This record gives sequence, structure tokens and C-alpha cells, in this order.
Amino acid sequence: MKRKSLLVLLTLILAFGTVLAACGSKNEGTSSNNNTETGSAGEEAGLAKDQVLKINLTAEPPTLDPAQAKDSQTNTVLKFLYEGLVRIDADGKEAAGVAKDWKVSEDGLKYVFNLDPEAKWSNGDPITAEDFVRSWERALKPETASPYAYQLYYIKGAEGFNRSTDETFKGEKITDFSQVGVKATDEHTLEVTLENPTPYFLGLTAFYTYYPVHKSADTNDKFFTDYKNMIVNGPFTMDSFLKGQKIVVKKNESYHAASDIKLSEINMSLTSSSASELQAYKSGQLDYTGAPNGEVPTDQIPSVKAELPDEFKATGIASTYYYLFNVNEAPFNNKKIRQAFAMSINRQLIVDKVTQGGQIPAFGFVPPGIRGENGEFRDEHKDDYFKEDVEQAKKLLEEGMKEEGYTTLPQVTLIYNTSDGHAKIALAIADMWKQNLGVDVKTENQEWGVFLENRQNQNFQIARAGWSADYNDPYNFLEMWTTGNTNNDPKYSNEQFDKDVKATVKETDPAKRMAAFADAEKVLVQDDMAVLPIYYYTNVSLTKPYLKGVQLDFSGAIDFTRAYLEAK
Repeated sequence: MKRKSLLVLLTLILAFGTVLAACGSKNEGTSSNNNTETGSAGEEAGLAKDQVLKINLTAEPPTLDPAQAKDSQTNTVLKFLYEGLVRIDADGKEAAGVAKDWKVSEDGLKYVFNLDPEAKWSNGDPITAEDFVRSWERALKPETASPYAYQLYYIKGAEGFNRSTDETFKGEKITDFSQVGVKATDEHTLEVTLENPTPYFLGLTAFYTYYPVHKSADTNDKFFTDYKNMIVNGPFTMDSFLKGQKIVVKKNESYHAASDIKLSEINMSLTSSSASELQAYKSGQLDYTGAPNGEVPTDQIPSVKAELPDEFKATGIASTYYYLFNVNEAPFNNKKIRQAFAMSINRQLIVDKVTQGGQIPAFGFVPPGIRGENGEFRDEHKDDYFKEDVEQAKKLLEEGMKEEGYTTLPQVTLIYNTSDGHAKIALAIADMWKQNLGVDVKTENQEWGVFLENRQNQNFQIARAGWSADYNDPYNFLEMWTTGNTNNDPKYSNEQFDKDVKATVKETDPAKRMAAFADAEKVLVQDDMAVLPIYYYTNVSLTKPYLKGVQLDFSGAIDFTRAYLEAK
């Protein structure tokens, strides 16, 4: 590698300031932000009189429909508005949500949830078991096209119902939802039957695809856009949504656990400039800044860490930052060309000089923090699927071009969503490709909603991506690459990979199950190089000393609902 040229470029890049926005979701394992207290917020004494929390979102949520959600910004807002059967508490445990308690059969196949009779919608309607049946049916209907419908496939018959119009589906197709394993046995009792024992299923019911949606959504086509009149069941209700400016939610007095909610209001500004966000934090206009909903400028991380050591935190989280190849379009339909691009970048230089948040170079897809057989999967199965090797990368590129009949590589464009941090990473990596492979790669930033649509529609050659855990199991990071999965944006397909992943569903021996995951990851990364791993995330943030009760889970998803402000 020609380090001198690269370091000159990095120096220029670092002069422009800002950070990374992680894409992610929510889950069952949580740990408190180091600068917050996760104990009881119940003591009224010492609380600030004004309980208005101020945060920023780097992008406007593309949707507020739980069945259509798929990104971290939407996840942050939906947590304010909705609650599932359970919620995840500050200790990372499943706590009562709409369900006051539940029972699981000895074989792990049947769950019976008893709903809290005090749980109500924001308009006063009682929340019933039928609300969950109807909402899960809605998420699974083929016409809804929910990107996360597959998260309900653990339920008996759910996949057959969701894929009833899919000609490629070889399983039993179901057109009558009554045959799916979810039913209301009475107004406040929900019975769920699973396809196979799933130890993490309870935590999944806290995920947004499992949220209940008010029945009026079925007849009101403006339900999710007429924000002032949205009927929700979470700790807060929508007060205002000024496009491109701010979102405001206010405490929901009808919420069944309203006494646990201390905040009266949450104001969310909308700005993609991490420099502006940091300035707003320093001037007191924000109480929290940083991932996953905001950004701390990467070039200012060393200075803010020194300036505000008691407010700064960089926490390792189970999330992966990577680039996607469009494996079905030239030139990245050639494996050797993909391998050349992956092997010719210096990940340590990127995390040391560009991101500067203590991230870990990634050579696999499943991140640290995900459970394995006895400890962490990443400790038990090393991510040594490939090595950085410029000379070998040059050779592979030459061989790949020869196989495709190229004398010159076609123009390559890398797309990323608008973010100072993503831009800096893209520029640094594009320079590495130029210096190490002699390839000019165009970089292009796109607005969040447009970017997601282009990625989902395979309108890209290389695209930035990030994945955070929805639950603590390798399956969550590997299932998405199976043939036909709605989050498989490049439409990658490998029969052996599918076989390895599916083998884990019914495997009861933990060692064999984890070995199958490792085999699948080897196919994805080493054999096919379908994705280009870059690093495993850390969550970099700043929290005001008076802001307490913020919950950051192991995946990097954040929950402000039980936060509160102490008197200064």
C-alpha cells in the first residue's frame, strides 16, 4: 500500500469533521449507558421541573408503520409510540409490557400471554388479544410486503401464510390465517404456537414488527401519516411532525405504566450535520448526542473525549459496518473482483484515522457480543476468512477481469446515505482502491429514504450498510442472506449457505448449531465474498450529567422512554 498518499488524503478528510449513523434495531440484551443511571426514576425529589428531553435524529424516519420499519431512526421513534407484549428493561431482561405475565410450555412450543386489562390505546380503547392477532396478520400478509415479516416465521404456519403467493416457496402454503399459530382465546389471552423451540422468542415480541396496531389503521389510509391523530399504545403520543425540522412526542397519560414515565415531552431535531449536532449539544440545545440516532464528528472525538471525559462514552456493540456488492450485476458478479476489492483496504487505518471510536476491524459478519455455544460466537469461531493482501488483490483483479473479458474495469460507483462519517469512510476506501488497485471509484451520497429504496431495488454496484442485532443469536446476522429474504438487498443466493443456515433451526446440539453458523459464514465471506466487512461498531455518544435512565442495549439500539432529567 502507498501509505504516504493515503495519509495525505486522510489528513484532508479529517479536516471536514463528523460521524457514522448505525442502522439497527432493538433486542433482548441491554446494558446501561455508562453516563446514565438505570435504577428507579421514581423519586420525585431531585427531578428537574421541566422534563423535556432534547435529542437529534440524523435522518427523518421513512415510515412510522411498525410493519414497514427497518432502520434505527424509525426504531428510536417507534419505541416512544408503541409497546409490544414485553419490553426490555435496564438489565436486559424481558419485562411486562402489554402482557402482564406469560407461560411457556415444557417443550418450548407454546406461549400463553395474559394481557394487562389496564392497557389501553391512546384514544381510550382497550388493547385486546385480537389486536395482536390482527396486527401480526397484517404484517404477514403478502400485500403488506413487510421487510421484517420473516421475523414472525418462528410462529407455526407464519412463513407459509406470508409466502402463499411466492412461486419459489416449496413449503406448505397457507391462505387462511386461522391456521397460523396465533389466536385470541379470550379478550386478554393470546396463545402462540411456534414451529420449533426458540429460546429468544420472548425477547422478539419486544421488536417493532410484533407491535400491535390499532384496528382503525385497516380503514384509514392516512393513519401513519396523519401524525396528530395517530392512535398508539406506547409511553408517548405524536404531538407534531414538521418535515425536515423536528418531531415532538408527549407523554401518553393513557399508557398503562404512565407512573414509570417521567419525561413530559421529547423534542427531536432533524439534522444530518454532525458538526451542527455537536455544537447544539455544547450550547445546551441537546441533552444527548451520538449513535444510534445522532452523530459525534469523528475528527472531534479525541478533543471531546479530553474536554468532556465524564460525558463521553464509546461502547462496544453487536453491530457490523460493511459494504454490499451487487453480486448479480457487472463487474461484481465476478467473485475474484469482489475479493480484490475486499482484500485491498486497510481496516486498521480506517478505524485509527477515520472513525476513531475504538471500532474493531471486521473479517467476518457476526460481530462480538453475539452468544455462541458457551461464550461469544466470535471468540469460539474466529473471523479469519480472508486477509488484507494488496499483491494478492491485484492478482485476483487481473484474473477476474480476464474472466469477464475486461481490458478496463467498468465505472464503479459506491453509494452511501448522507452522513459526514459515511462520506469520510467512502473517500478513504475509494482512495485505497485507487492507490492499491488502480481503480477509480465514484462516491455518491443519497438522502436516507432514497438510499434505502435504491439499495432494496438493487440500484447500486457497491452500497454502504450496517446491521445491528434484533436478538442475541448468530441466526439474526446470517438468516438475512438466505435466498429470498427481504433484507437480502443484493439478492445473493447460495444453496449451500441456505442449507447451513436452515440446519440451525432444528438443531438442538449447541456445538453442532454453532458449527453450522460458522460454515455458513465461511460460505458468505470466504467462499463468495458477497459482503465486504469493514468494522464492528462502537456506540460513541455524549450524555449530559443530569440525564439519567437512558438504556443502550448490546446491539446499539437506544431507549429513552424511562429517562429523566435531574435538577441541575
